[in-house]
Amino acid sequence: MGVGVPLVLMLFSRDHYDMADLPDDMAAELGVLTTHIVRHVQAIPHVSRAHVYRIGDGAAHLHIWFFARPEGQAQLYGSWMPVWDDLLPEYPADVADADAVAVADALVTSYGGRRQATDDEMPV
Repeated sequence: MGVGVPLVLMLFSRDHYDMADLPDDMAAELGVLTTHIVRHVQAIPHVSRAHVYRIGDGAAHLHIWFFARPEGQAQLYGSWMPVWDDLLPEYPADVADADAVAVADALVTSYGGRRQATDDEMPV
């Protein structure tokens, strides 16, 4: 099942932390990494804004969600982006996949690390 907005990404910690439990060095890194991701999502031509959410009631595993608001859809302003994502028709998967690859590649260049291959890039 796809998404209703151009792009939905999730950043999560490798170890189990809740937001309040992050050591200061990891909290600082989270802030910088989040900023890099937002910059790259908002650089996509058909994206107007990157909405960032921390949703984690009942779990001690940190998940940060990034939802891309489509250009020209002012009705999607505000904090209801996850709800809109569930209500909108499915966004074309090929566009969303290409956007995710573009953000991941830009992130590797600006921040470091490595990108995992997508299903389409895996050898058969």
